Amino acid sequence: MIRILHTSDWHLGKRLERFSRHSEQIAVLNEIAGIAEREDVDAVFIAGDLFDTFNPPAESLDLFYKTLKRLAKNGARAVVAIAGNHDMPERIEAPDPLARECGIVFAGFPDSVIAPFSLEQGFSISRSEPGFIEILLPNKPALRILLTPYANEMRLRKGLQEDDSEEELRQILSNHWKDLADRFCDTEGVNLLLSHLLFMPEGSETPEEPEDERPINHIGGAQAIFSSAIPAAMQYTALGHLHRKMIMDTRPCPVVYCGSPLSYSFSEAGQQKYAVIVELEPGKTAIVRPVELTAGRKLERKRFDNLADAETWLTGNPEALVELTLVSDSFLSGADRRKLNEIHDGIVAIIPELSRDSSEFEPESKTNNPARIDRTELFVDYFTNRKGQFPDEAIMNMFREIISQNDEP
Repeated sequence: MIRILHTSDWHLGKRLERFSRHSEQIAVLNEIAGIAEREDVDAVFIAGDLFDTFNPPAESLDLFYKTLKRLAKNGARAVVAIAGNHDMPERIEAPDPLARECGIVFAGFPDSVIAPFSLEQGFSISRSEPGFIEILLPNKPALRILLTPYANEMRLRKGLQEDDSEEELRQILSNHWKDLADRFCDTEGVNLLLSHLLFMPEGSETPEEPEDERPINHIGGAQAIFSSAIPAAMQYTALGHLHRKMIMDTRPCPVVYCGSPLSYSFSEAGQQKYAVIVELEPGKTAIVRPVELTAGRKLERKRFDNLADAETWLTGNPEALVELTLVSDSFLSGADRRKLNEIHDGIVAIIPELSRDSSEFEPESKTNNPARIDRTELFVDYFTNRKGQFPDEAIMNMFREIISQNDEP
C-alpha cells in the first residue's frame, strides 16, 4: 500500500488587500508537514499554483524550498510539484537538478521530461516519458503518475500533438493519457493523474472559480476537461485550481480538488480547508480521507444594521479577517471608520449600504447647462457604484464647487 498526501494552491506570496498572509502560510505549511509525518505518507503531491505570481517575493521562495525539503525527508519521501496557472513553468523547473538529490520532482510543462535517477535512500525514477514518471520507493508498489501541469491551449496542443492542431483539446489530452496508461499503467502498481486544469463531468455545470482567481477557461486559456477523458487505469486524480475541496466525479476514479490550505478571497469565507490523504493498493479502489487544516485567520463576511452590533461582534472575533457591510441611512463618517479600525485590526473592507429611498438623493437636474447635468449624474453614478450609497449633501456641494471652478472662463 502507498499513502499519499494531496495538497495544492499554496499561492505563496499572496496578499489580501493590505494584509500579508506570509505568517499564516508558514503556519499552515508547518501543519501540512506535520500531517505528512503523523500519517507516515510515502509521497506528497502539490497540484499547482505553488506561488501567487510569476515573480514571488524572496521570503516566499525561501518558505517553499524549506517546506519541500522538510516534506521530502532527504529523499525518504517522494515529493512531486507541478506548475499551475499562477506559476512560471521555467521558474518551477529551474532548481530541478538540485531538488532531485532530495527526492523532489518538478514539472512545469505538460510535456516535461524528468530524466531517470536514483538516490541512496532507495528513491528512484525508473521510467519517464513526456508527461509521465514511474517512482520506486523501498518495499512499495511502483507509483505511476500522469503529469499535466497547467498550460494555455496553444501550448498544450503544441506540446502534446503538434501535427493535429484542429483536434479538440479534450480529445488530445484523452489520447495522450490513454497512450501513457496503456503502455505503463497496469495493475502491478498504483496509477494516478496529477493535473492543474478545470475538470468537470460531461453535461454538468462548470464549477465556480474563486474570486480574484485567474479563470482557466478564458480566451487563450485551457478549456474545461471532461472527467470521462481520464483513463480507466487511474485510481485517483489529484487536482489543483479550485480553492474549495470538491470531489468532481467518482468515475473512473475519485477526481478530487483538495482546495487551497487558506481562504484567499471572501468568496471562501467560512470554508473549512483540508489536506487529503489517499491510500492506494494495486488494482483496488482508492481510500480518500480529508484531514482538516486549522492554521490561518478565518475570513468572515458580516453585515450589520447598526454600529453597536458591529462593534460587539468585532470585539469578540479579533483573529478574523473581515469584510464588513454596514447598513445606514446616512454616509459613514471618517470618525466611525477610524473607531471600527481601532477596535479590530483585521478589517479588510468596510462597505456602506444605504437604507434610505434613493429618491431622497436625486441629483441636481434643473440647470441651463447640459454638460453640468451629465457630470453631476455621472458623479452620483460613480460614487454610488464605488461606495454602495448616494453621496450626502456635503459631498455634493463640494463636487458642485469643483465643477463651478472648472467652468469659469
